[in-house]
Amino acid sequence: MRQAFAFLGMVFIFASGAAAQEHPAEERLLTSSYFTLAPTGDAPLSPLPQAIAPGTLSSSSDVPSTSAFGVFTFASNAPSATPADPAPYVQGVREIYSWQAYFGYTFFRFYEAPGTRQNTNGFNYSMVYYWKNWFGLDGEFEATHTSQGAFNGWFLFGGGGPRFRWAGPHGLELWGHALFGYSHFTPQTIFGKQSAFAYEVGGGADINVRRSRWALRMGADMVGSHYFNTYQYSPKVFAGVVYKF
Repeated sequence: MRQAFAFLGMVFIFASGAAAQEHPAEERLLTSSYFTLAPTGDAPLSPLPQAIAPGTLSSSSDVPSTSAFGVFTFASNAPSATPADPAPYVQGVREIYSWQAYFGYTFFRFYEAPGTRQNTNGFNYSMVYYWKNWFGLDGEFEATHTSQGAFNGWFLFGGGGPRFRWAGPHGLELWGHALFGYSHFTPQTIFGKQSAFAYEVGGGADINVRRSRWALRMGADMVGSHYFNTYQYSPKVFAGVVYKF
């Protein structure tokens, strides 16, 4: 019986030695730590794992791989974290105001009668309230001075009506209006009354000044009136400043 146990023990020792020779790498891994591993033969030593920022794996080249010893390594070309792009800058935005006050110079050529005209100079001012962005109510008053021989005279007009505007390029604002009201002409003559119904039809453009509340205005109107049993159609041009609020 002792001989049988001795024989089985020799067989077990022989089998253990053969298994150890067939799997040297497994035995090495079981008996060694990561820091004591050394390459076998000519195999190069794999580098230590490299730190990688979370969320930067973007392609198959960034996926971790295993070395000959089963230790994970990471590709060295992993992209570094970059700061977020700055917020976009919005251009071309300007505030729209409901009220506009205007004051400026006016040149008015009054065709008093067939073959008779008077060049007058003066001022006009207006106030506009925009009920919609494109539609508003316009009120205007103008006074221009003239001389007829030894007499000085004035042409006065006051009226109101609708006004329309359109946004143009580079802060340009185009507009048109039609005004209906009352006019007065002096000096008094023997040819009839010096007051009459009158109207204006025309338009112009406002040029904004450096994104401020101020603008420059230029425009032209045709003024219709009825004096001395005659219809007058007289041109007017003007230029001035606008304040928006």
